Amino acid sequence: MSYNIQTGIETRYFGHYLTRGWRHVLPHPTRLSNLDRISQLISGFDVVGLQEVDAGSFRSGYINQVEYLATHAQFPCWYSQTNRNLGKVAQHSNGILSRFRPFAVNEYKLPGMIPGRGALAMRFGAPEASLDVVIVHLALGQRTRMRQLDFVAELLQDFQHPVVMGDFNCRSMSLEIDRLCTRGDLCEPLHHLHTFPSWRPQHNIDHILVAPTLKVEKAEVLDHPLSDHLPIVMQVGLPENLKLLPWPHMALEPPFP
Repeated sequence: MSYNIQTGIETRYFGHYLTRGWRHVLPHPTRLSNLDRISQLISGFDVVGLQEVDAGSFRSGYINQVEYLATHAQFPCWYSQTNRNLGKVAQHSNGILSRFRPFAVNEYKLPGMIPGRGALAMRFGAPEASLDVVIVHLALGQRTRMRQLDFVAELLQDFQHPVVMGDFNCRSMSLEIDRLCTRGDLCEPLHHLHTFPSWRPQHNIDHILVAPTLKVEKAEVLDHPLSDHLPIVMQVGLPENLKLLPWPHMALEPPFP
């Protein structure tokens, strides 16, 4: 699953951007109840990539939202990448939750005139046969997105079975998506999966792109308007030589937060 959760703010129509815009900087009790609903939604998945999460600032009640969702949805592994740290005001982040044990996690700063966009990679299996999941939240401008996706395409050269997912802020079959798929040897199995705005989805700007070595069995958008985006989900079959390790049941000191 890939999901832009808008820091836990439920948005039902365009007017909420005005009437609820203050919730991007100030705390509100409904944020936690909405996070609880999101945790119920994501609990049935194995790997979840999150965009627009807060890593623990005044507006979120100093709660790391990735950790909160991991705890309530019972994910044993989670990681949070803060890309724009405004201290106590806001901590704009990406996040990933997993039921499998990764052997590596890497953070990358994406290029751009204004800093604050990042990519987060979690690698599963083993170095010789790995599933490499990359979470991105791209810029609003096309020129910057092209630079960012060229950067991502370079990263993929070292990955064996990559999945790139997130809020791309551009549509399917756009120049940016086509360029990434060509340079990164990726494909988008289904087009026109509209995710935005959640109350009347007309734009497909959230994507899950996969390596041709992965067999896509199902892909869809879930009609759960808990943010201004809808979540996009995909079920994939793995190559026989790719084995994912479940998180051990014994008590271990986890290598990640």
